[in-house]
Amino acid sequence: MNKKEIFKLAKGFRGRAKNCIRIARERVEKALQYSYRDRRNKKRDMRSLWIQRINAGTRQHGWFALAEILSIDEGKEFNRLCKLRFGHVNYGNFMHGLMKENIQLNRKVLSEISMHEPYSFKALVDISRNAFPGNKNVVHPPRKVDMSAVNV
Repeated sequence: MNKKEIFKLAKGFRGRAKNCIRIARERVEKALQYSYRDRRNKKRDMRSLWIQRINAGTRQHGWFALAEILSIDEGKEFNRLCKLRFGHVNYGNFMHGLMKENIQLNRKVLSEISMHEPYSFKALVDISRNAFPGNKNVVHPPRKVDMSAVNV
């Protein structure tokens, strides 16, 4: 590199690094090394950020109650027994469920959806959760039924 190019690249540097050729050359070389390294690190950092955002979204929307409901009809009495099991969907289970359901969204898009479209992301979490055999019958706890309206 000639002197003119070095000073052009050294524009904005502090002290003698902007106008003394020897120091400017060293600083410009080091700056180019940093920029080369950080162009690669930026890709890693962004992927890590996307994963953190997806994980936060899945943990926020992923809590569920798996209810096993047993109905017993004894005369006019209607009893419901409900057994609840609580669990959550984390990043790994979420991504595995999407893969099983053949939903091909990349991490960047999933992270944007988790931030800006929470209802859509919740639907994706539900789809991912239902991809596993044990979670197929996810139902909410039963509401109280008024038995006076039921004719038996």
